[in-house]
Amino acid sequence: MQTQIILNQMIKAGLHFGHTKDQWNPKMSPYIYKEKNGVHIIDIIQTWFYIRQVCKFLEISTAKGQKVLFVGTKKQAAQLIQLTAIKCHSFFVNQRWLGGLLTNWRTIKKSIYKLNTLDTKSTHISAKHTFLKKKKKDKLVKYFRGLQNMQNVPEIVIIIGQQKELNAVYECQKLGLRTITILDTNCNPLLADLFIPANDDSISSIKFILDQLAVAILKGKQTFKLKQKKENK
Repeated sequence: MQTQIILNQMIKAGLHFGHTKDQWNPKMSPYIYKEKNGVHIIDIIQTWFYIRQVCKFLEISTAKGQKVLFVGTKKQAAQLIQLTAIKCHSFFVNQRWLGGLLTNWRTIKKSIYKLNTLDTKSTHISAKHTFLKKKKKDKLVKYFRGLQNMQNVPEIVIIIGQQKELNAVYECQKLGLRTITILDTNCNPLLADLFIPANDDSISSIKFILDQLAVAILKGKQTFKLKQKKENK
């Protein structure tokens, strides 16, 4: 009964809507239930199975202290990415993926350090200088606000919008990081370690999935905190 309720919620959120047939990636065929009016319909039963699988992985991984980075710069995903990451105390990139963000982490970390130390309120410099410093900080905030407390490259990267985030995908592959990707019918499952076949364009679909992932991450983090408390006694 509970599963049926959840499946109905998923359908209401539009998780099952894929792209039109002319946009599909044939590698996604195992996860497509049927075609309706020229649009591929994703197998919602499989979607729920993969959501549960991914949530279990996230809970176990974060219980070991592993860190998570959310990546999604599509307009409909950006705000949700930020809110979800903040809610589950994780990191995020939701404006633009800067080349080398992970593979050239040492250099990127310097920019984050600048953001964390740049003082724009000094009264001993000219108004013009103050304006320029503020402009510089605003730019750093735009690209690095979700990474301000990230000390090292995370172990897990969650990607929404695979086709737009291919640079992130390739950097993760190069570093051997585990990726979790929401795969629409125009995506490539071979480019993801773990994945959830679902609509990655709808705000309601993205939110449903991110809410599930956030709960799993929070559970894992809580377990990790309890372990640390026991070890410190």
